[in-house]
Amino acid sequence: MTVALTLDPQLLEILVCPSPDHAPLRQGTPDDPDAEVLTCTSCGRQYPIVGGVPVLLLDEAVLPSAGGPADPSAVPSGPVGGPPVEK
Repeated sequence: MTVALTLDPQLLEILVCPSPDHAPLRQGTPDDPDAEVLTCTSCGRQYPIVGGVPVLLLDEAVLPSAGGPADPSAVPSGPVGGPPVEK
């Protein structure tokens, strides 16, 4: 049996994805709105909620297409709001 976790709506209003685009997060996944994750509305990364606390670390995020932890090297590294730095 899955129990839907409800985060404070005011908290959800201020939480954003830690990736460079800083998009809003929504609770659950597209397939399971009751899943204990927060999903980025832009990149689709899914951040687990552990013990009622969202874990907003890029290393802990799950990419929707990969189904596993996000590859930190895939995250653009540029100034916030600026273009990615060429390597």
